[in-house]
Amino acid sequence: MDRIKIISKTQSLCPVCLKKVGAQIYNQGSNTYMVKSCSEHGVFKTVVWKGSIPMEEWVRKKERAYIKNPITATEKGCPFDCGLCSGHRQHTCTALIEVTQNCNLHCSFCFADSNGCREKDPDLEQIELQYKSVLKASGRCNIQLSGGEPTVRKDLPLIIKMGTVLGFPFIQVNTNGIRMGEDESYVKALKDAGLRSIFLQFDGTNDDINIKLRGRELLDVKIRAIENCKKYGIGVVLVPTLVPGINLDNIGSIIDFALEHAPAVRGVHFQPVSYFGRAPSTPSDKDRVTLPEVMEAIEMQTAGKIRKESLKPPGCENALCSFHGSYLLDEKRKLMNITKRSGCGCEGGKAEEGAVKAKAYVSRNWSYRKEDHLQEKSNTVEMQGWDEILNRIHNHSFSISAMAFQDVWNVDLERVKDCCIHVVNPDGRLIPFCLYNLSDIEGRYLYRKRNETKEPSPCLEMRDSL
Repeated sequence: MDRIKIISKTQSLCPVCLKKVGAQIYNQGSNTYMVKSCSEHGVFKTVVWKGSIPMEEWVRKKERAYIKNPITATEKGCPFDCGLCSGHRQHTCTALIEVTQNCNLHCSFCFADSNGCREKDPDLEQIELQYKSVLKASGRCNIQLSGGEPTVRKDLPLIIKMGTVLGFPFIQVNTNGIRMGEDESYVKALKDAGLRSIFLQFDGTNDDINIKLRGRELLDVKIRAIENCKKYGIGVVLVPTLVPGINLDNIGSIIDFALEHAPAVRGVHFQPVSYFGRAPSTPSDKDRVTLPEVMEAIEMQTAGKIRKESLKPPGCENALCSFHGSYLLDEKRKLMNITKRSGCGCEGGKAEEGAVKAKAYVSRNWSYRKEDHLQEKSNTVEMQGWDEILNRIHNHSFSISAMAFQDVWNVDLERVKDCCIHVVNPDGRLIPFCLYNLSDIEGRYLYRKRNETKEPSPCLEMRDSL
C-alpha cells in the first residue's frame, strides 16, 4: 500500500449540513486527496490532484492583498461573512453580474440551475446598483455578464452600454452562442454598445458531445456565432466543460478548432467539471478531472506542440485554482510559447501586483480587432519593423488556460480566501464564485438566492423569436 504523506491542513465544509470542518490534504501514490470529518455526518474523502505534477511543486507563495475597504464585517468567519470581508486576501479581477436566471437550454450540468423562462429578470436600476457596487469595492475591474443565458434579454445592449458609460474597460458576455449565431443584427448591437469579448460555451467538436451535455446539436450555430463575432470585432474564448467519459479525448481537437478560427478565437479556457447547482449525481473520484490531468492531455493530444511545461500557475488567484499559457500564432499558424514574457503576473510575489497584471492581460488578450482594419494599417509606414512585431503580438496572441472551480466535496477555504472572481449579489455584495454557486448534497445553495417569483419574463418573447 502506498505511503500517506500529509501536505497541509485546512478547513472545508460538510457536504450535508455545510458546517465548517477541519480537513487534511495528503498524497497517496500519484494522487492527492482531501479528507474531512463532520461529527454528525461522518467522513468524506475526494481526490483533488492527479498526475505527474506534484501539488507541492505547483504551489507558489505570494504576499497577500487583504481587502482595504471590506463591505461586510467578520462575525462567523470564512465562508459565512462574504461581501467581501477583511479576511479575504485578493482584490477583484473579474466581477460577474448575473443579468438573468433564464435560459434557452436545459444542460445536464449548470452551476446556476437555470431552466426556461420562469423567473423575472433584474431591472436596469438593479443592475446599475450592482455595477456601482463593483466600482465602490473594486474600481474599474473586468466585467463578465452572465446568467442563465444573458442573450435571452432584449436589453442586453443597454446593460453593456451602461457598464461602458460607467467606465468599465472590458465587458464580456458568458453565452451559449445560440442567439449570436442566429441573429447577426443582435451581435452588431452588442458590439456597438461596447462588448469586447464572449466566453463561448464550447464542449467539443462533434454534436455527440453537445447532445450529452447540452441536450441538442449546437456545433453549427456556435460556428456561426464565431463568424458573426469575427465580422464585428468581438473576441471569442472557447469554454469547454470537461467531463470524464464524455469529452476528455476531445481536448486536442478543441485546441485545433480554436487555432483554425484564430485570431477571432483568442484562446481556450477549460473548466474541469464541478458538482454544484445542477449535476446528474454525487461524484466519485472517477467523475473528477484535475488540472495536472488536463495539462498532460493537452501535451499528449497536441502531439507535443503545446508542452505542459509552458503552462504556469496563476499570479492572481490561488495556485491550485488554475493554469495558463500564452502563445503567439506565427505566419505559418504555428504556436510560439511566450508565457514567461506575457505579463500575466505569474512571476510576481505580490497578490496585488498579480491582480493588476491579470486584469490587463485578460482585457488585452481576450479582445479582438477586425482584420480588415489591421490590414489597412499594415500598409502604412507606421506598421514597419518593430510596430509590425507589436501588432502581431497584440492581435495574434493565443491563450490556453483552465479554472478548477470548487464544490462542496473539495472546497478548501484557503483557496477561497485567494479568489479574484467575484459574483455581485443582488444587494451589491461581492461573493467568491465557488462560494456563490456552492450547494449541499441536496442542491441547496450556500449563497445563491434564487428568485422564486413566477412573474412573466421578457425572455418568453425572446425565446419564441429564436
